[in-house]
Amino acid sequence: MINHLDLIEKYHEVNHLGNSLNFELISISEGNVKYQLTIANQHLATPTASHGGTLSALMDQIIGVAALSLSSKNNCLVSTVEFKINFISPALLGEIIVGKGKVIKEGKRLIIVEGEIIEKKTNRIIAKGIGTCSVYPASKAGF
Repeated sequence: MINHLDLIEKYHEVNHLGNSLNFELISISEGNVKYQLTIANQHLATPTASHGGTLSALMDQIIGVAALSLSSKNNCLVSTVEFKINFISPALLGEIIVGKGKVIKEGKRLIIVEGEIIEKKTNRIIAKGIGTCSVYPASKAGF
């Protein structure tokens, strides 16, 4: 059995999408996570605004890793089975955005997480989300 902190670290090593988008883990504790991202050209859908897919990927990351912060203690991973996102304002080129995830209900098989993405300097809300993650043994994913 792998140590739960090692399992989280291993997840970050193999998460090629999150790494390629430059998601930066800022903090993690039981049921809570915070990531940061500077909006760069690779994230844009228009000359100035981020693509919704970038924001959706960040929301999925914060929902999943917040859940993983709890499931990993039982040598389990999670898979997002659904999430809803509301885009509230654009994330613009050069802005630093912060994504926060918080577990609101932990069950044996499902974990419910809420997420929020804000612009760091002004605290302007970029997006809100809620999602459900399914818990499964890490061995099923080859960990």
